[in-house]
Amino acid sequence: MDFATALTNILNPAALFFALGFAAVLAKTDLEIPAPLPKLFSLYLIIAIGYTGGAKLAYSGLDSTVLLYIAAAMLMALIIPIGVFFLLRRVLSVYDAAAMAATYGSISIVTFIVGTEFLTRNGQPYGGYMVAIMSLMESPAIVAGIFLVRLCAPRRSLSAPQTTAGSLLRESFLNASVFLLLGSLLIGWLTGNAHGKSLEPFMSGLFKGMVIFFLLDTGMHAARLSKQLRQTGLPLFIFGLTAPLVHATLGILVARAIGMSPGDALLFTLLCASASYIVAPAAMRHAVPESNPGLVELLSLSVTFPFNITLGIPLYWWVIRWWWGLL
Repeated sequence: MDFATALTNILNPAALFFALGFAAVLAKTDLEIPAPLPKLFSLYLIIAIGYTGGAKLAYSGLDSTVLLYIAAAMLMALIIPIGVFFLLRRVLSVYDAAAMAATYGSISIVTFIVGTEFLTRNGQPYGGYMVAIMSLMESPAIVAGIFLVRLCAPRRSLSAPQTTAGSLLRESFLNASVFLLLGSLLIGWLTGNAHGKSLEPFMSGLFKGMVIFFLLDTGMHAARLSKQLRQTGLPLFIFGLTAPLVHATLGILVARAIGMSPGDALLFTLLCASASYIVAPAAMRHAVPESNPGLVELLSLSVTFPFNITLGIPLYWWVIRWWWGLL
């Protein structure tokens, strides 16, 4: 891996503000972001990335190549949870292994956003359809997690909430984050060519500032969770670091096999390597109440997420550039 690229990525404002928030909690400062604001940051980022992606999708079009990319993404969103489940079943209960599988099979929108910022800094193009792919990868892993519980768990009590296929799909696609992302994508696709310029100050001008605020808050939340790391045991900590590497390797192999461009390949790899810490844990908390949502949030947010946005992105990019013949 190119040390200069890695250092540049670690020293970019997004990663540093995440570290600042993390340090603020560890140092026990009185830094605090009022409760409604993190939700606002999150909503803005989802709208901006969805709308921008929809506008790019309208410009590039939806052809057989994009449909192939979508099919590959959906397949990865089903394969990864199955592998994670049967690996972690050795050290976790069926319920926690399924929740972890859904989380690591799903995606992190913020990791994707940091990846797009990385590509922009390096002058590398990527397709707007990658936002559509990101949106569609959220739900299959949650469905797989529930299926694995039903397949492998002991008979659940009659008092436990029963989850039907319809209710599961409804919760997956009508989750606030997924619904807003898909809706923004659709609006961008329908109106981007006509109104994209007029909305550019809002969709693009504020974007980097909102990312910084969001990552500052995310770093503080991750630090609060990190205090529980000692209780999870070394095997789970190692999993939180190695899972993104294994999944990224699979992502790069698939991206190369289906002929993705380097920029698209990096984003696809990040989607495979990232882990959800908002949508999937929330959905699994409701669908599988026997699981421990704090455990999955702990690993995905305090271990996997920092690794991906600091060392992971430049490492994956180096491998992609080497394999695509750009070095």
